[in-house]
Amino acid sequence: MPGLSAELVQQLYRTPPDRFVAARDAAVAEARRAGDATTARQLARLRRPTVAAWLVNLLAIGRPELVADLVQLADALRVAQRELRGPRLRELSAQRRAVVGALVAEVRKLAAAEPDAPPASRLPLAEVEATLNAAFSDVEVAEQVRAGRLLRAASYAGFGEVPRPQLRLVTDDEEEHEEERPARRPGPQRGRPEAAPRTDRAAERAEQAERAAQRAARAERARQRRALDRELAKAQADQERAETELTEATGQERDGVAVLDRLEAELAELERRRAVAEQDLSRAKLARRAAERAVTVARRRAGEVEAAVEALAAEEGDADAGGGAAD
Repeated sequence: MPGLSAELVQQLYRTPPDRFVAARDAAVAEARRAGDATTARQLARLRRPTVAAWLVNLLAIGRPELVADLVQLADALRVAQRELRGPRLRELSAQRRAVVGALVAEVRKLAAAEPDAPPASRLPLAEVEATLNAAFSDVEVAEQVRAGRLLRAASYAGFGEVPRPQLRLVTDDEEEHEEERPARRPGPQRGRPEAAPRTDRAAERAEQAERAAQRAARAERARQRRALDRELAKAQADQERAETELTEATGQERDGVAVLDRLEAELAELERRRAVAEQDLSRAKLARRAAERAVTVARRRAGEVEAAVEALAAEEGDADAGGGAAD
């Protein structure tokens, strides 16, 4: 085996999770028989996926063109979110829902075609859908989905999926321009004499009311802007805290996987040593039984020889006694 091939990895990750370990161990044994220790070690490090991750891997391996479309749409959606393009964002969000629904349906079909797949009622399709939605917001998850080597389902709880509202902040320049605009004055009415002092006072009161309304509108916009600034600061702080927790959780998960890998490697070595010890013990038992049989045969032969010696000695004694009597 020249090295760990992508075809072999895909074949393993197409295998249902309950048969993954046996298939992987068989591949490890085959690599060792072929004298390829590097491939054997790489295969031994492959982890068993969950059922939800296996379903996503089936989709990536069986229908890579659909997953490529998902990744492309995810890139476009992230660009629209960064640029705050509302119409485009709504259009892409609708496409995302349609694509995820179609992919989940395709996953159901692929699972039905697998002979050892769980029954349709037990398929974790909600976790599959959450993973596909996470791929739209997390580039790393999208790459894992596309590679077809996902180990567990993913979810996304950040702000990436939520379309940001289109906000228009009123600047100080706009407020100054509003103050510089002349107030609307009622024009002279055609066919009437020049306005009386009472009319002038009414116009002045109208102008004052309009200015008061403008000041109230500016104050309201300023209040809304401050509220939005506070809300944005809180959302950014929550996002930063969530991302920090995600980073810590990812690190803990990675450490846990490393510990599990090490323990599994040690367990595999202990199992190998146990097999060797059992073979040595079996050989020792066979040798003991053979030695016991040899001892039994030797004892029987020694007894027979001792009996012959005693018989010979008795005959010699009788012969000596007879000769003395003759003399």
